[in-house]
Amino acid sequence: MSLIPDQRFERWMGGLEARHLADLTFPEVSRALRALSSAYVERRQRLAEGAALAGAGKRAAFALFYGPLHYLVIRRIVAALPRASVDGPAGGDGREPVLVDLGCGTGAAGAGWAAGYRTPPSIVGIDRHPWALGEAAETYRAFGFPARTRRGDVAGIQLPRSPAALLAAFTVNELAGDARDRLLHRLIARAADGDRVLIVEPLAGFVAPWWNLWRQAFQAAGGRDDEWRFRVELPAIVAKLDRAAGLNHRELTARSLWLPGVR
Repeated sequence: MSLIPDQRFERWMGGLEARHLADLTFPEVSRALRALSSAYVERRQRLAEGAALAGAGKRAAFALFYGPLHYLVIRRIVAALPRASVDGPAGGDGREPVLVDLGCGTGAAGAGWAAGYRTPPSIVGIDRHPWALGEAAETYRAFGFPARTRRGDVAGIQLPRSPAALLAAFTVNELAGDARDRLLHRLIARAADGDRVLIVEPLAGFVAPWWNLWRQAFQAAGGRDDEWRFRVELPAIVAKLDRAAGLNHRELTARSLWLPGVR
């Protein structure tokens, strides 16, 4: 299966540039990206307060830079994981599976998984931030995926019934401890019912000090954990922002937890 970005990806990237550089200059977005990158490393406690999406500059940087990176890394992960990039079985009542994009952000990660399906699933994007939900809707539309968005807390919101593929990409690290525990129990229970569950987080250990607990729970339920490093050719605007912000993403890294949902 080719992982070269297809025309849908290119169309999406073109739309991102047109929207987010319409009212902002490139230097403004690159400065916002530096501030956003610093927040992810040095001021992580403010992420739960919405600091990552505070202001047009940071929103543009998040959409133009981190969105494409999330798409590319999820695309590569699901291509490598067994059963992740195949169509799931329909439910007993004939319903088709749905991909639930938990903490969807701009929808890039959910689109990255859906792009691996032979027959794209419908997507439900869930997030607390209204701007993120609007951006996710644009992303799903650009790729041609049937989708809807819902505003809510990923740990407590009612999830679609099985069958489902449940994705939490770069999301769990922003949850408070009690919400994170509730989500873990819900996901393990859904996998026991046959749903597929994929968790993806940065490789840096300080981002997710809870990782070992989740890894043990996934392994006990029959899942696996992986660490990933991918060499990629970045889209032109992403590479330009990467250089301007003094970053280096020629190699993408992540770690994942996977439950294939086989009963």
